[in-house]
Amino acid sequence: METLFLSCLIGGILYALVSVVFGDWLGQAFDGALDFLSLDGHSWLSPTALVGSITVFGGAGFMLQKYTAFGSGAIVTVAILIAIVVGMGMFFLYIKPMEQSENSIAFSRDGMSGMLGEVLVPIPAHGYGEVLVKVGAGFTNQTAASFDGVEIAGGSRIVVVEVKDSTLFVSEIHLP
Repeated sequence: METLFLSCLIGGILYALVSVVFGDWLGQAFDGALDFLSLDGHSWLSPTALVGSITVFGGAGFMLQKYTAFGSGAIVTVAILIAIVVGMGMFFLYIKPMEQSENSIAFSRDGMSGMLGEVLVPIPAHGYGEVLVKVGAGFTNQTAASFDGVEIAGGSRIVVVEVKDSTLFVSEIHLP
């Protein structure tokens, strides 16, 4: 039994190390050749949950065998139960929230109405300038024109009123 537990524990640790250290490199090197190994379907079948559970099974079984007087059947049963609990914890506390998180840094210029920014290049009454607008976790420079038809000085705080033809039409905000 010790060989089974150590094999599961060491195999899981090696899988984690290889996937963390070489994961992207291997994915690019084999370019889809290992896609048959992916488990499509339910997300609880993800390699993170499965390999994590197998690793915990090995570690728990090894520790139970070393430090308790339980019989082999009881050790395997308790180790399986511990692995299931930890696997479910990994699924609900890590995998599921990560699946629902947004992972795109893209933005749409059309969705910028109402966003705040600052004038970088002064905007003439009937011409174009440049503004810096905060989008997500970063900033973007965009071509802008005055919505009200008035000159807007550099450094002024603005709000995007509308977007037409890839140009932001902005109005100055007068803060107290």
